[in-house]
Amino acid sequence: MGKYLALLLVCCFLCNKHAAAAIVETTKPYSYNNLTNDVLELENKYSNVLTVTSIGKSEFGREIWGIKLGQGKKTILLVGAHHGREWLTSMLLMKMLETYADAYEKKESVSSQSTAILNETAIWFVPMLNPDGVIIQQHQLATFPLKHQIHLQEMNDGCQNFKRWKANGNGIDLNRQYPADWDQLPKDPLTPYYKSYKGKKPLEAVEVQALTNFIGEINPAVAVSYHSAGRELFWNYKNGRYLFRDYWIARKIAKLTGYKLAKPEKEATGGGFTDWFITTYRRPALTIEISYLVGETSPPLSIFKNEWNRNKLVGLKLAKEARKIPTDSFTKIHYR
Repeated sequence: MGKYLALLLVCCFLCNKHAAAAIVETTKPYSYNNLTNDVLELENKYSNVLTVTSIGKSEFGREIWGIKLGQGKKTILLVGAHHGREWLTSMLLMKMLETYADAYEKKESVSSQSTAILNETAIWFVPMLNPDGVIIQQHQLATFPLKHQIHLQEMNDGCQNFKRWKANGNGIDLNRQYPADWDQLPKDPLTPYYKSYKGKKPLEAVEVQALTNFIGEINPAVAVSYHSAGRELFWNYKNGRYLFRDYWIARKIAKLTGYKLAKPEKEATGGGFTDWFITTYRRPALTIEISYLVGETSPPLSIFKNEWNRNKLVGLKLAKEARKIPTDSFTKIHYR
């Protein structure tokens, strides 16, 4: 009996020790401050395997963090929170970053997937592209100038509840800002709004400028944009002669996550991040929608465990796929 009790105490100690080691908290709403603190803690803890940089600043001066994990010369890119109400994607990517970093440093696997692939293909994480939008959606308006707080409420149809907010701090929808047939996007709404306003021109928003410039620097083989909601995976936009290559990669990730693989639309609208990446670099890009449909709000925290289990191997799987994709040269296509 004494041996069993001693074994139980040791197991409890190890479990508590492991739990205490976790930095990214997944049981409460994930804010920009949480993200910044976690990024700095992870940098301190895993300084030999990851690198932290700011890829630029938001419209209201907040850092847009980029974190590189791995030693590989080839890279892939994972982006979260284009939209304010999609901060659960930031939590997901930060959980992925911490899990991979811990396993990689210890030369261990994540589930059945070896992290040794990070010696060949590094992963860049941009967990929260739209920090201003997240802060607005989480009702932290006091961090903005008083005059702009009034303007934000006007862009929100006078409503004081900002749970549906998608845009950046200036009312521009970041995922309608990319120069891939941008001029064909619907013009409505005509002015800055809590969602769907495409701006006066592509690349108007500084967050999108920062990301597109950053991609030009890191030259990723594959790019992923995480959104919510719908549990669906989009992969196709004028893929041309790379259609089947991109389809098979998307199919593998759809099978891994259990998400529906979207069928190519005959007349897709364009203007989104993955539309731009595919048509500019002629490489695979995926839009991954986590969570079941929730309407105009952020998904509930209760679904995080499920979404994490579906997605925890996505980064490592795509890092493997990236080995097959040449990145030494490309024909860049310019859009109006």
